[in-house]
Amino acid sequence: MTNENQTNGSVAGTGATVTSAAASSSQSSREEVSSAQAVLVGALAPGVNAPTWNTLKMSFFMLGLCLAVMLGLAFSSSDLSLTLHVAFLFLITGTLFVLLSRFLAETGFVSVEHQMEEIGLAPRDEDKSKKTS
Repeated sequence: MTNENQTNGSVAGTGATVTSAAASSSQSSREEVSSAQAVLVGALAPGVNAPTWNTLKMSFFMLGLCLAVMLGLAFSSSDLSLTLHVAFLFLITGTLFVLLSRFLAETGFVSVEHQMEEIGLAPRDEDKSKKTS
């Protein structure tokens, strides 16, 4: 039995103390997951968490910025095929971003803790309740 479980077991007589201990342990587990870890978990688990979506938005922004610069250079070179090619890439990028945004608006986000439970990196909620009772 770990030290956390011993602490939760010794205060099981008072309901307020148990809930505050459980809340503080869930907050500490949330603080332990960094943004980089959350993005890696988001890549492996089903669903999309907020740090992964923020990383995707920044990637799309940087890609759009690069394509805008390339489009400006293509216009300045007066090459029609290059301009059409970069404009088509810009269109594909914008379409993909809009489709992803609409999809996430319909499905919503998943918490990092839930994703960690799905792939077995964190104990499930029913496992936690069995250990505390």
